[in-house]
Amino acid sequence: WNVLLSFSGLVALIQLLFLPFFPESPPYLLLQKGDKAGCLKAMKQLWGEGNYHTEFDDLMKEKALTKGTKIINVLEVLKEPSVYPQLSTMLLLLLSLQLCGLSAVDLQESIIPYVSLGVAISELISIIFCSSIIDRFGRRILLWGGYLLMALILVFLETSLLLSDQFLWMRYCSVILIFLFIIAYGIGP
Repeated sequence: WNVLLSFSGLVALIQLLFLPFFPESPPYLLLQKGDKAGCLKAMKQLWGEGNYHTEFDDLMKEKALTKGTKIINVLEVLKEPSVYPQLSTMLLLLLSLQLCGLSAVDLQESIIPYVSLGVAISELISIIFCSSIIDRFGRRILLWGGYLLMALILVFLETSLLLSDQFLWMRYCSVILIFLFIIAYGIGP
C-alpha cells in the first residue's frame, strides 16, 4: 500500500523534471502573451516540421475576436458578484460529496485500502465516461440523469446500511453502491 501511494508522488516528480523541456501551448503564447514567433516555434516543436499557417491563421482569427475582452484571473472572478450563484452551486456540490458520509461504511480494516483504491478507480471511470459522452448528450441531460441516479443509489445505500447488521454481505453491497454513487456524481454534477 505504501508503494502504491508513493507511486503518484514518483509520477509527479517525473513530470516536474521533464516539464521545463516542453514548450508552452501555442494558443497561450499567441492569445495571452502575443508572441507570434514563439507560437510558431512551439507548433514546430510540438508537431514537427511542416506548414502550420492554417492553424496559425485560426488562432489569429480567435485573437481578433477576443481582442476587446479582458482576461481576468481567479481572484478577480471571485470578486465578481455575477458569478456568486454559480460558485455557490459548485461549492455546494463539492461539499455535498465530501460531507455526505459515504465513507462511513463499517468495514474490516484490512479491506479499507482496497475501498480507497476502488474510489479512485470509480472517479477515473466517471471522468473517462463523462468526457466521452458530454458532447453527445449535453450538460443538462447529464446533470438531470446524474442527480436521478444519485438519488436512486442513495435509497439503495440507505437500505443496504439498514440491513448490514442482519446480513454481513450487505456491507459489500454498500461499498459497490458508493462506487456507483461516485461514478454518477462524476458523470452528472
